[in-house]
Amino acid sequence: MTVVVLGDALLDRDLTGTVDRLCPDAPVPVVDSPVDVPRPGGAGLAALLTAQDGRDVVLVTALADDAPGRELAGLLDAAGIRVVDLGLAGATPEKVRVRSDGRSLLRLDRGGSGGEVGPLTPEAEDALAAADVVLVADYGRGVASAPGVRDALTALAAGRTPLVWDPHPRGLEPVTGVTLATPNGSEARHFAPGHDGALLTATTARARELAERWSATAVSVTLSGRGALIVSGDGAPSVVPAPQVPCPDPCGAGDRFASAAAGLLADGALPSEAVAGAVAAASAFVAAGGAASVRVGERPGAATAAPDDVVARVRAAGGTVVATGGCFDLLHAGHVAVLQQARALGDCLVVLLNSDDSVRRLKGPTRPLQSAADRATLLTALGCVDAVVVFDEDTPIAALEALRPDVWAKGGDYALADLPEAPVLQQWGGQAVVLPYLSGKSTSALIQEAASRA
Repeated sequence: MTVVVLGDALLDRDLTGTVDRLCPDAPVPVVDSPVDVPRPGGAGLAALLTAQDGRDVVLVTALADDAPGRELAGLLDAAGIRVVDLGLAGATPEKVRVRSDGRSLLRLDRGGSGGEVGPLTPEAEDALAAADVVLVADYGRGVASAPGVRDALTALAAGRTPLVWDPHPRGLEPVTGVTLATPNGSEARHFAPGHDGALLTATTARARELAERWSATAVSVTLSGRGALIVSGDGAPSVVPAPQVPCPDPCGAGDRFASAAAGLLADGALPSEAVAGAVAAASAFVAAGGAASVRVGERPGAATAAPDDVVARVRAAGGTVVATGGCFDLLHAGHVAVLQQARALGDCLVVLLNSDDSVRRLKGPTRPLQSAADRATLLTALGCVDAVVVFDEDTPIAALEALRPDVWAKGGDYALADLPEAPVLQQWGGQAVVLPYLSGKSTSALIQEAASRA
């Protein structure tokens, strides 16, 4: 399946350091030893997240011939994204965030004003025609309004190719006939002002107005941590609640939502199913650290969060790093209880998760019931889990030696001497502990119960 992302790509850059004092000549923090982490932003981030889902991605965008533009092109190429460049006569838009302890202290914007985007090219037309789904990530910087682009998207919407449009107040309204439009709450208010009342009442009215105006199959309005409301046809609106997760950095959540929804539509999902999956994906994304956790070249499976960043942030603040591990196949109440207890022992919790091959060797050829990616998504959606690392060995010892947590917590009927990881923790002064486990709660019991009722 090929996903074509069309829109304005930016260069995002995080300068992340530590703060422990104020500047002597002004009441501002001093950021020590900032680490420079660049990544694609805007439509580039949507394309990167789609590629990290394991999909073939083509990005139709406009790049300037300047140092930031060349850096951005290199990042996209390193991510395996094919770029169709319409050309940008101007400076590459660049956003720089100065950050510490998981928070942004300052943002600097450079370039991106007054640039002229070139017209739609034959290569871009061919990419759109061959797409299984098209996502328009319109940041209002000229790609969606370039000569020939809107006509091509209008023709596409009249055909059978799913078209997802993620609008922006500075950009255009979607073309008539889009499959799914994904404004957030403030964007919906911008495009459909004048609806008063309680949140869901006003949001439903705005979504209905936009669905009618755009002749959209569905309009989904994202409601930040509350989830998303979707309107399709004349039926009652559907609400997809979001799980309660920590949100240290909401930046990029809209791109994660739209890119996940587009990928699911390419797989044949209905708009309502795509929205439900997108809510889960966006929740896991912000729980993992949002845009700050994104690294070019990483794919799901090695790690669903950025554990090194989580650990570094906690240690810089003098906190305690806790780790636990297991298969977590069919997440149940016993798992959640142990995870919550483990998180209470420190300032972050990293879960070391057995890979699919590791589970098969430990549990037999019929396991796992869920892939490592799905199990990691469920874990990161829990508010008590800060990061997940997938390991392929039979034991987590190598992963522990790389992570070096302060505490290793395991749930079950163990004596401390029975934990093979305990001596490993002692190598760096860590402590292994045993946590109580809820009696009668196990994945095997759930499987047996389901089989008996079949």
